[in-house]
Amino acid sequence: MKLELVENWMTENPTTITTTMTLPSAHEIMKSQNIRRLPVVDAGNKLVGIITIGDVRGAEASPATTLSIWELNELLSKLKVKDFMTENPVTVTPNTTIGVAANLMWKHKISGLPVVNTDRQLIGIITESDIFEMVVLHEWVEIEEHPVYA
Repeated sequence: MKLELVENWMTENPTTITTTMTLPSAHEIMKSQNIRRLPVVDAGNKLVGIITIGDVRGAEASPATTLSIWELNELLSKLKVKDFMTENPVTVTPNTTIGVAANLMWKHKISGLPVVNTDRQLIGIITESDIFEMVVLHEWVEIEEHPVYA
């Protein structure tokens, strides 16, 4: 399993955003598409960063704020992705093995890796969920081939 390639398990053409998008807009995309991270790209689809649901939540106001809801919404509407994203995130290529990708996620304590080509153009994303799916599907095949009786 560790020798499987990222290209076989990644999500191709993931949803992306730009640095000028507002934080509330990025959050809305994450909620509506049920995703936890968004690659940030420039006009040429080159990866410049990544923003996670944790980054967005970290920028939200504390319940102890003294701002009114209108003041808070006004303030949040001015926050841009570029100010909260991780620049130059750890990446892999389509030919990276799942073992290497999983090791990078573990080492850097991250749950997803943008997949880029040699020009740093975004072509996909591989997440811990993709790797977990691969493990489960491989185990299922082995279970079907070798029944286990309790």
